[in-house]
Amino acid sequence: QVTLVESGGGLVQAGSSLRLSCVASGGTFSNYVMAWFRQAPGKEREFVAGISWSGGSTDYADSVKGRFTISRDNAKNTVYLQMNSLKPEDTAVYYCAARLYAGTYYYTRDYRFWGQGTQVTVSS
Repeated sequence: QVTLVESGGGLVQAGSSLRLSCVASGGTFSNYVMAWFRQAPGKEREFVAGISWSGGSTDYADSVKGRFTISRDNAKNTVYLQMNSLKPEDTAVYYCAARLYAGTYYYTRDYRFWGQGTQVTVSS
């Protein structure tokens, strides 16, 4: 069983930056494909960013490309999401997710383990 714990969310103004962290325990972190998803009120959970086991491959949703950066530090069992130029439409609960197999990053059903989420609120 893998446990994921997110942190770093908060209330910020548009144009500000936040750095989210997700710490994993209960497994070999370097074996996992990691991703960030988000869910706004009344909306479906959507893909934000994904990263391969080594960090050599990443992918982003079009809505965050150029503003967000996903990275990982396997020595610290941690994946990060650096969020710059935040917009009100980025407001959501952000979830860290992990899976053991390669493939596309985009689908929630492909991820076995999920964190509890961290709230990001961006005001106008």
